[in-house]
Amino acid sequence: MVEVKEQVEQALDEIRPFLINDGGNISLVAIEGDTVIVELEGNCISCSVNQMTLQLGVETTIKKYAPQIKKVVKVN
Repeated sequence: MVEVKEQVEQALDEIRPFLINDGGNISLVAIEGDTVIVELEGNCISCSVNQMTLQLGVETTIKKYAPQIKKVVKVN
C-alpha cells in the first residue's frame, strides 16, 4: 500500500502546479482498493470544469503512475 500511495503522491505532485496556478490545489484523502479519494481546494472547489479536470487531468495522471488505480473520486 505504501508503494501505491507514493505513486499517487508523485502523480499529484505533477498536476499540482497547474492547479496552484489557477488558485487551487488537491490533497490525497485516501486510497480504498482501486479507488483514490481526493479533495479539491481553493478555486478548484467552485470551478465549473472541476469534474473534467478531475477525470482528464488528475485521473489520467494518477493512472500513468499507478495503473492499478481504476477511478478517482472527490469528497465534497
